[in-house]
Amino acid sequence: MSKRRLTRQQRWRIEKIQAERGDRAKRQDSRDQSRLAAGDYGPEREGRVIAHFGRTLEVRDSANATHHRCHLRANLDGLVTGDRVVWCKAQDESGVVVARQDRNNVLERPDARGQLKPVAANIDQILIVFAVEPAPYPNLIDRYLVAAEATGISPVLVLNKIDLLPEDDGELLELLESYAALGYPVVRATTQRPDGLDALHECLSKRTSVFVGQSGVGKSSLIARLLPGENLRIGALSEDSRKGTHTTTTARLYDLRGDPSSGDDLLASTGELIDSPGIREFGLMHLDEQSVAEGFVEFRPYLGHCRFRDCRHRREPGCALLEAVANGTIRESRLASYRHIIKSLSGRSQGAVP
Repeated sequence: MSKRRLTRQQRWRIEKIQAERGDRAKRQDSRDQSRLAAGDYGPEREGRVIAHFGRTLEVRDSANATHHRCHLRANLDGLVTGDRVVWCKAQDESGVVVARQDRNNVLERPDARGQLKPVAANIDQILIVFAVEPAPYPNLIDRYLVAAEATGISPVLVLNKIDLLPEDDGELLELLESYAALGYPVVRATTQRPDGLDALHECLSKRTSVFVGQSGVGKSSLIARLLPGENLRIGALSEDSRKGTHTTTTARLYDLRGDPSSGDDLLASTGELIDSPGIREFGLMHLDEQSVAEGFVEFRPYLGHCRFRDCRHRREPGCALLEAVANGTIRESRLASYRHIIKSLSGRSQGAVP
């Protein structure tokens, strides 16, 4: 997609707005610096970014779990939900973030210009949600898995709406069982049964998680059940297309509490969940063919063992992947899925997970 050219007036307005924002940030930073020097702020504390509102952050104090609205120092651009930070509290319970701590990892997605931007940080696992309706496609699952593998964050497959499965469980469960054979955890869930989220609760325990998946698979419904005290909007399936619509509007980190149906302590945090409208589009566009191949975990033992260093894994003689397919150690459908992803990335315009 070609970039839209801006008129001179549009460029002037954008530059003016950016300059004004920069001036406001400098003034706020100067005020914060003066207050720090005057002792208006207390000692440095550790915290976690719960939500991001431009130059303002909501930070959870690591010592007592209280939430505080904090300013962001001018030299600290790029903070995202989930970041661990150092901050100082004022007497009015507000604060200022003075440093970002090292990240374990970061999840990125493409912006409108195709540039990767961080969305969330310090995540333990990515829960890839699929459902009986709308029916998922193996290549879509593979794209999510490749994107997750590229981040270094452990993926988990969640099959939602299992109450809609036919009596014989259908081909969908067979497909997910093939992923389980590759070492991927597979969790079944439904909001229509009292025990339908037991396995999901166990999977989320003591971890920071994010949910990804195509529209209409029930992510918001799952989150609403996991966070009964939060006011989350639930998207309904379209009667005509059987596809969902996006309903989440703000990236936020939530504390998961005990399951009320099991008598758990509701005051104790059992895990954390980051919910964001943009997380589902963490992209593949920045990956080359080698990185995509490495995202197929069963390919890894064979990569680098082809006869030709620049092997494209198509019809080349001595291709280790083709030999593995012939021997039955790699499913032919997975190699075909890899080729489909590479083809879709060739134009570099369809890199985001659909």
